[in-house]
Amino acid sequence: MDTDSMKTRNSAHANTQMKSLLEDLGLEQLYKEKLSMSTILQIDEKTITDEPARCNSDLPWYFLKKLMMVNVTARNVKCTPDSACDGASKNTESDFDDLFDSEHSDHMLNPLDIITALFLCSDGFVQQEMTLKMSMCQFSVPLLLPDCDTKQCTLMLWAMRDIVKKHRPQSLSESRGFIEDRIVVSELPMISFVRLGECSLSKSEILNKLLSNSQQYHDTFVHSNMECGDSPRRISNGVAEISWYLPCGNKNIDIFSEPVAVANLRGDIASFETQFSFLCQTSAAVFVFFDNLDSDCQLLMNKHHKAEIFLVGNHQSSRFSKEVLKKVATKMGLTARNILLKTKHMNDADFVKNLRKTVSNVVENSEMKMGIEQMADIAHELGIWVDEDCPECQTAKNNADAITAEIQDILKYKETQLPLQGQIWKELTGLEKEEFRLRKVGSENIEKYKSDLQVQKEKLRKKQNSYDMSNAMTCFINAISSPGTERSYFLKWLRMNLDNLSREKLSDLREQYKKKYQNSENKEEIKEIDRQLSNSSLGTEHFFREMGQIYEASLSLPETDPSRQQLQHLPKLCAGLLLDGFPLELVDGDASNIPLRWVSDVLSQLNDLVSPKNKILVVTVLGVQSTGKSTLLNTMFGVQFAVSSGRCTRGAFMLLIRVNDDVKKVLNCDFMVIIDTEGLKSPELAQLDNSHEHDNELATLVVGLSDITIINIAMENSTEMKDILQIVVHAFLRMKEVGKKPKCQFVHQNVSDVSAHEKNLRDRKLLLQQLNEMTQAAAKMEKKEENKSFTDVMEYSPDTGNWYVPGLWNGNPPMAPVNAGYSEAVYELKKNIIQMLGSCESSANNILEFTEWTESLWNAVKHENFIFSFRNSLVADAYMRLCTEFNKWEWEFKKEMYTWVTEADTRIYNFGTVAGQSETSNMSDFLTHLKSEACTELSKWETKLLENLAEYFKQTEGHVYLVEGYREDFVNSAKSLRREMENSVINQLTAAADIRQGMAEIDRIKEKHTKQIEERVCALIEECRKQKVKMTDKELDKVFDKMWYKAVNEVSFSKPRVTDVTANVSHYLRTNLSHKGSHACDLLSQKRLQDCGQVPFKYTVEGLYKQFKHQVSKWFNVEDHVMALQKIADHIIMDCTEIVTDKVKTKNNYHDTYIQEILHMIDEKLQNNQNVKIEIEFEVPLKQHICGFAARQFKKMHEDFLRENDPYRCLNQNKEKFRAGFKDVFHKRDQCQKKAEEFTERCLRPAVEDFINRSLGPDIIGEMKTKFEFSTRMFFQYSILMDLLSKKDFKKYQSYICSYEKYAYKWVLDCILKHFSNGTTMFEFEDQHLQSRINSINIAINKAKTEKSGNLKTFVENVCQKLGDKLVISQDALGAFMILNNADQEQFAHWLTVCVKDMEQALRKKFKETSIQMKLKSLRVNPQRELLSQMIGCGKQCPFCKAPCEAGGRDHKEHHTSLHRPEGLGRYRWDGTEKLVIDICSSLVVSDLRFCCAATNGEYHPFKLYTEIFPDWKIAPDASLQASDYWKYVLAKFNDKFAEAYNAKPADIPFIWKMITYKQAEESLKKTFNIK
Repeated sequence: MDTDSMKTRNSAHANTQMKSLLEDLGLEQLYKEKLSMSTILQIDEKTITDEPARCNSDLPWYFLKKLMMVNVTARNVKCTPDSACDGASKNTESDFDDLFDSEHSDHMLNPLDIITALFLCSDGFVQQEMTLKMSMCQFSVPLLLPDCDTKQCTLMLWAMRDIVKKHRPQSLSESRGFIEDRIVVSELPMISFVRLGECSLSKSEILNKLLSNSQQYHDTFVHSNMECGDSPRRISNGVAEISWYLPCGNKNIDIFSEPVAVANLRGDIASFETQFSFLCQTSAAVFVFFDNLDSDCQLLMNKHHKAEIFLVGNHQSSRFSKEVLKKVATKMGLTARNILLKTKHMNDADFVKNLRKTVSNVVENSEMKMGIEQMADIAHELGIWVDEDCPECQTAKNNADAITAEIQDILKYKETQLPLQGQIWKELTGLEKEEFRLRKVGSENIEKYKSDLQVQKEKLRKKQNSYDMSNAMTCFINAISSPGTERSYFLKWLRMNLDNLSREKLSDLREQYKKKYQNSENKEEIKEIDRQLSNSSLGTEHFFREMGQIYEASLSLPETDPSRQQLQHLPKLCAGLLLDGFPLELVDGDASNIPLRWVSDVLSQLNDLVSPKNKILVVTVLGVQSTGKSTLLNTMFGVQFAVSSGRCTRGAFMLLIRVNDDVKKVLNCDFMVIIDTEGLKSPELAQLDNSHEHDNELATLVVGLSDITIINIAMENSTEMKDILQIVVHAFLRMKEVGKKPKCQFVHQNVSDVSAHEKNLRDRKLLLQQLNEMTQAAAKMEKKEENKSFTDVMEYSPDTGNWYVPGLWNGNPPMAPVNAGYSEAVYELKKNIIQMLGSCESSANNILEFTEWTESLWNAVKHENFIFSFRNSLVADAYMRLCTEFNKWEWEFKKEMYTWVTEADTRIYNFGTVAGQSETSNMSDFLTHLKSEACTELSKWETKLLENLAEYFKQTEGHVYLVEGYREDFVNSAKSLRREMENSVINQLTAAADIRQGMAEIDRIKEKHTKQIEERVCALIEECRKQKVKMTDKELDKVFDKMWYKAVNEVSFSKPRVTDVTANVSHYLRTNLSHKGSHACDLLSQKRLQDCGQVPFKYTVEGLYKQFKHQVSKWFNVEDHVMALQKIADHIIMDCTEIVTDKVKTKNNYHDTYIQEILHMIDEKLQNNQNVKIEIEFEVPLKQHICGFAARQFKKMHEDFLRENDPYRCLNQNKEKFRAGFKDVFHKRDQCQKKAEEFTERCLRPAVEDFINRSLGPDIIGEMKTKFEFSTRMFFQYSILMDLLSKKDFKKYQSYICSYEKYAYKWVLDCILKHFSNGTTMFEFEDQHLQSRINSINIAINKAKTEKSGNLKTFVENVCQKLGDKLVISQDALGAFMILNNADQEQFAHWLTVCVKDMEQALRKKFKETSIQMKLKSLRVNPQRELLSQMIGCGKQCPFCKAPCEAGGRDHKEHHTSLHRPEGLGRYRWDGTEKLVIDICSSLVVSDLRFCCAATNGEYHPFKLYTEIFPDWKIAPDASLQASDYWKYVLAKFNDKFAEAYNAKPADIPFIWKMITYKQAEESLKKTFNIK
């Protein structure tokens, strides 16, 4: 058969082979579309499960998964089908037969076919990655890749571009130097091995032995004795593979003293002439393996071959012919040296020894050395494609070369082409940190100093903007704007070009560094080399860094500026790259800073690109420099963080990995973010002054961002390990304090023993001990000493939190493959990490929340005291949500208790009357019963509140874990609310019961008198009727008056008991002050209570010196101690006066609980003002003043009550009723309608109105609490400040600052008036309550009708009884109504229903006509006071600037406020100049300045240590420089007016403050209070 027809058949066969193999492997689709890196890198089910390959289509993925984790067993792929044959059913004989039918390997797939198929189905980047990882495993990689469909062959130049190899030839073994270069440009001799015809020797196995050391055999090439290696090859014949032997410089180990490339062509050269020709023209020697030679052998006779030909035969083969060999050798002119035979008695070892000798000879003497790059020309001549020929790759290469061709001197290049990131950026960084740390402020005014820093920053930004965009950056931005594939090629080319440049430069510097480092006296020289190292590194990150600076600088230009508008697309470009899997520099390691605006805009664009799939989880690696962190991440996730000895990661880089849908359910996120950090404690940085600070900043940031932190430590280096643990512990402690508790895993590298985990138990105990010691030290430094052990700070278990990873290489590099143990250990770690992420209680952040964390962590890191400086809008948001919820629950609790108390009050006031429904007739028993009912109700609501709180903290959404630290505060608040409510409820019940008891006595007397008179009137009627004379009304009046006069004089009136109110008040005041010592009692005795509170309270001081000091303060209008106390007194007096007025308004009798309540309130208010020293000389007169005033009011109230209820007066009041009744009965008139009207007007209507007045207060509060401004304290503050800003009224500001509570009270009242001004909402509430009571009345009437009672009295009593717990029916009115009542029951019931309807209409009309102001006056619960007390909360004010505390709950450990203000607004001014002070406490607390006040006893104390004086205040430094813009704007605007009002000189307003606009002030307020 001629060769052509044979080829055609082969081709057709191969075609079907190709198709069927791709179908078998499930790759037919990818053959057209090509596999991309993003598919390989995404985390899917396969990456985290250990399922073996079940069918052929699993094999390529199984191989890829293992290869990406550089697992040397990757090529051992075969299926393990599910249907395992059932051994038990077979008989022994057939079992025995089976031994001889070994498993046939035909249906198994050859690993080479799988690899070839994958290369054919992948894009250039996957091919490059596979080649790189295969090379690390010391697998051979494809040099020529045939496509048996098209018979076209490709030279895999691009695929090998990224392989960098290091070796040490014998010539460098003395100097311990090494050569490091990209393998494609290294000019090495290549030795090729091919096969002609059939061959009984396994060429590949011989090659493996040739390249392997005697102690360490490794399968570089796949051969028939490997797993599945004997399966027939379906598409991989024609593949030429290549591998390299690289010496390590040790004569005893090295097989060849010089580096050599080894190529191996699969298949018979007769079928693959092109490949054979290529190898003959590129190799130094070609070894042809054969069994049987054809004497004609045209193939070997080609004159163009540059390679020396060697024939390798197997004499042991039956087909071997000595004669033919001689013939061919003669024909080819070969000497015996060119022929190698495995003779009859020669074993493999001897044969390989001979072969090795021959190869060594060739290598040492050959002139023929060629890099793979140079082979491209030969490939073109032979019609072989080169993978780099594609247009995208070529354009990208030209673009990258255009940039790097310009580089002569890296440092100069960076200065001219990348000018924005050099010195200017470092200076900007310095200024930014100084703004927060204020280390160099000296004696200068802080706010002025900060303003100057801002001006300097603006100058530097201007300087940045003055540069035109350099050529390099223009080319760079254009190139990365190109379409996807070209862009990826460009970045890869640029990275490789830059690596090549840096490698040359850096290796020299590192050598110098090593020498100098050993001789460590030359500190300065080391520093210099250090600087050069930093200057000489140039990577793609420098170009992105420049891009970030160009963008950030442009933001300081006006929005309309064309330069700014042209650069708006940059963040989107970068976001696209991040999505394509390129790393983004998060922290610039050189400047130790984050370009925050750039990073946040890039992430914001990324969010837009992926929304709504924007949930992320973060994994970070921290560790000592050069402990293989990047390698660990690359192995774990298959990513490509920069690793090579030429460079070390500086700063922190983040990379995005997509999570596949099948794993989303487990992880509940769409992407994983991997953060790789620059090595901590790195020798390059160790010489720089701030390296420790830099390490701490970096660790805090990345730990704060991550969900899991992997801490990579090399056990052998314990001092460095201690340093890094210290840094890490600090970071974790800081995170705990801000509400994050990241998980942590320690990875110990280079631990080779199998029993490492057990052996290292002692090490783990030691590690935990060290961690505990460090936690205590760090807690001391961070002033958080309650943290005693590492596990207090984070979730860590010594048994599950440690991973032992063996060394990376198995043997001596450069020929060592990656250790399979390393790959497996890293895989286990990866599975564990994904499992831990899946079990996180907290929900994943979305990209915008991650951005927020980055910003707030970095801002806090810029401060020296991180914990006190941390502010984060997510934490603020979570806190706000918690406060809002808690306020709702709290109000529900209160509202329910108001309703309950109203009902209990009703029952008490009806007790012992016809309306009373109690089972007991003893008031004290009834009160006990009510108190126990109250406690049950309170307990129920307290439990509900605590359960709500517990439930709230269980949820995973809403970042609840961030406010875990506040949980205790809210639990305490719930308990304290219950205590407060209990006291209030018990007091109310006791007072009501006592008053009712008093009333019962009076009622009995009244009833007795009424009865006596009624009997007289009845007797008179009888008498008059007997006369049987028709009497006129005049005559009847005369008779009645005579009888009345006589009867009243005969009735004995006992006087009710009068209480000595003044004596009682005086007694309680004395009891309250009794524990204050004898001096208090002496002060108390100096003045009678009756004489107190007559004139306004003025606090005066004793002693000439104090008086003089106070007088001076008054002249200068400076608030001294006396004025501060006077201010407190005014507030307390105002509040107490209101309480007294409210009590008097009820027109009830006086009760002692009233004065107890007032004294309790005074004590509470004084307690709240602890930052002003409260002297006993102040407290006693103040209490006397208030009690004196209260006693007079209460005395009058008591007297009014007695007068109102005087039996004689009441009887005379009812005289006309008796007269009218007397006439009606005498004339036998129908009284039904009249009596029904009277009952409705005198008994029902007042009761209904009273009920509505009791219920409206809580309704108004509930309605107002639905409004934004009353939902939390912070929103309340925000709303007041925003309102002030919009009104632009100085007087209002002055009133707000000088008398905050008074202003806030009026503001709340105005809000209520405004909200209810249209009347409809209020009318709805009134109507609702009216409706409910009218219904109750109608039901009561109907029920009473059904109970046939016979007389009207019983009927009315029945009605009243049904309403006993709904309405308080006045006993007086009822008594008067019952006088001489002989109306017909049915008629009365009819008229009563009509009258109730009329009453309903009349009340509705009244509601509509009464103004809201009038309504508020008659309410039992004062809504504005209740709202204010909820909104003011604890009522504490910042000890420096008097800004009110906004902490949620009522019982918090720590006070804080969002917005502090310049101290001048609180009347502070400088002693010497009389000018108002512009300092703001949120700046002062980070400065070195000192303060003195009453709390420091006049001593000066550092602001930084303010917590020693005010331990319950947390004053966070400003989160940004714009934070206090609101108050800066106010002071700048009203500077002169404040100065005039405070009798001072205007403040020196910094220039920057004057530039703040109304809009900026508004924005700053929104940002501070986190209003979106």
